[in-house]
Amino acid sequence: MGRKTLTLVRHAKSSWDHPGLPDRLRPLNRRGERDAPRMGERLAARGVEVERIVTSPAARATATAELVAEEIGFPWDAIVVDERLYQADAFDILAVIRELDDYLDHVMLFGHNPGLTDLVNSLSTHVVDNVPTCGVVELEYEIDGWALVGKVEPRSFFFDYPKKK
Repeated sequence: MGRKTLTLVRHAKSSWDHPGLPDRLRPLNRRGERDAPRMGERLAARGVEVERIVTSPAARATATAELVAEEIGFPWDAIVVDERLYQADAFDILAVIRELDDYLDHVMLFGHNPGLTDLVNSLSTHVVDNVPTCGVVELEYEIDGWALVGKVEPRSFFFDYPKKK
């Protein structure tokens, strides 16, 4: 039996300083620019190595993905942008996951709420009230293919976020 690890990350805190800016172009604010590298450092300290990073096209999500990628040693130019992750609900995100190439064993996906929190709660018996900005949920499965995510319980569950001690 194979092993697949799915790491879900909500984008870091975004700026509301420019009300006329379209939602998908909103950048990270100062706290987001601080939290994303810190969460990347925590992931690196845990020895996290991913084979693919997939992100929403929103500026705040891609910036978060790049800052985390830098800390875990993943090349920016290998980050995949998937339009379907922008404002996606849990069902849409799960569809992206289930289409991942089965040769990949660890994928990190960057997206938005409420879709991410809803997905986390549908994939595990662990109840998460809210995946906060820059929150990380890691689910490990004993499966051979990504199509089985959501059909079997994860063998492990890890949840971290910037304000967690």
